Amino acid sequence: MRSGGYRRRDFVRTVGLGTVSLTLSLSAGRVLIAQEGGRRPNILFLFPDQLRHDYVEPNPKVAVRTPNLKKLAAEGVRFTNAVTPAPLCAPARACLSSGREYDRCRVASNAVNYPLDQPTIYSRLRDSDYHVMGCGKFDLHKPELDWGLDGKRLIKEWGFSDGIDSEGKRDATRAYTQAGRPTGPYMEYLRERGLARTHVEDFQKRKSPVAAFTTPLPDDAYCDNWIGRNGLQLIQRAPGKKPWFLQVNFNGPHEPFDITAGMEKGWRDIQFPQPNGGGEFTPGQYNASRQNYAAMIENIDRWVGLFLDKLRERGELENTLVIFSSDHGEMLGDHGMWGKSKPYQPSVGVPMVFWGPGVRKGVVCEFPSTTLDIAATVLDFAGIAASAGMDSRSLRPYLEGKTDKHRDHVLSGLGSWRMVIQERYKYVRGFGAEPLLFDRFSDPSENENLAGAMPAAADRLSRILDAEGSSGGRIPG
Repeated sequence: MRSGGYRRRDFVRTVGLGTVSLTLSLSAGRVLIAQEGGRRPNILFLFPDQLRHDYVEPNPKVAVRTPNLKKLAAEGVRFTNAVTPAPLCAPARACLSSGREYDRCRVASNAVNYPLDQPTIYSRLRDSDYHVMGCGKFDLHKPELDWGLDGKRLIKEWGFSDGIDSEGKRDATRAYTQAGRPTGPYMEYLRERGLARTHVEDFQKRKSPVAAFTTPLPDDAYCDNWIGRNGLQLIQRAPGKKPWFLQVNFNGPHEPFDITAGMEKGWRDIQFPQPNGGGEFTPGQYNASRQNYAAMIENIDRWVGLFLDKLRERGELENTLVIFSSDHGEMLGDHGMWGKSKPYQPSVGVPMVFWGPGVRKGVVCEFPSTTLDIAATVLDFAGIAASAGMDSRSLRPYLEGKTDKHRDHVLSGLGSWRMVIQERYKYVRGFGAEPLLFDRFSDPSENENLAGAMPAAADRLSRILDAEGSSGGRIPG
């Protein structure tokens, strides 16, 4: 079977670290871990934007189609209760880049640039002789609508060896409209194709979250397909003598839910669950928006397969750690809300999958986890000690089966609210007049606030936030 250029029979392989030798280097505060033959793994990080936790396979309740990701999860470790440290683009990506929790990442909102004096995991990788690459929407300079027409304006400063930083969906058309010309590489590509104005006019029609019509763009000009091609080209030109890291930041499935005519095929008869607590739109409108959302995810899954094909073709599949996750989720009308920035699970919950050398196979992890820990995990597999001041903790011991535990609790926050999850309970303060307490086991839809009925549990979790320094007030930029 082939799905998105990925043959399943090509993917089922025996994976192992082999003999591992340790070499300690105290200079630069670094622990170098050399695998058999001195090979450190390549690292492929696939990072779509705004993909909620429950819109990937396997999930029998939602009719999504992600066969490549499903196979990746079946051959690796899948985290079913992962959350973002901050459910908004720039803060979430700053947390990941720095390995620091929201209250310490120095990017409070989309109005703040990533501080160039704050180290990134990318610079740590590059300094340890990795060839560090990235493409797509980084969102590390969110308020500045200038990427450079080649997408390289701040690539080196962030720690990359090569890459293309490109516009997010709304940023692309807003910047083009304000400047009257492209200010980033994707809109420049569309201009060269004679499609820039067509794309801007299409987005101007997409004011409603249920605007589910197709884009006039051809499949090859669709942004995620352009980003995916850039990623494959980066791998192709990576130097052969160095281990490499590649982060592919897909724009989808972020709103607006624009899909090509080719992506639409096979979706219009599919029924999705109606929103939990919706009512603003008709059932047909809600369903159409979810169809488009699922179609964008299916297209990203096709690129998962294409990247795995490329690694197999180059003989690099068995020595590549593959990570799949997202910066935050999407409410999709649940609780009458759209987008992100909320403490509810559709907003903070994201998929997270690891596959590769030494990673256990077929493991489903149900304890609360955080994408913040991707940072330290990447460094650990690359043989680099976590930076001083990082809150991120490596998942490598869990991924390799050396422990069955990780964190006692996980955090998230944005603006005035803070959230903590510990075991079965989730507590939120600063989001509205009263705190929120949900039983994740008996009430996964988060419809019943137990804070008044269970004051002791609410107080215990509130004290965890206090101990973490999460006041719930606004943080400085």
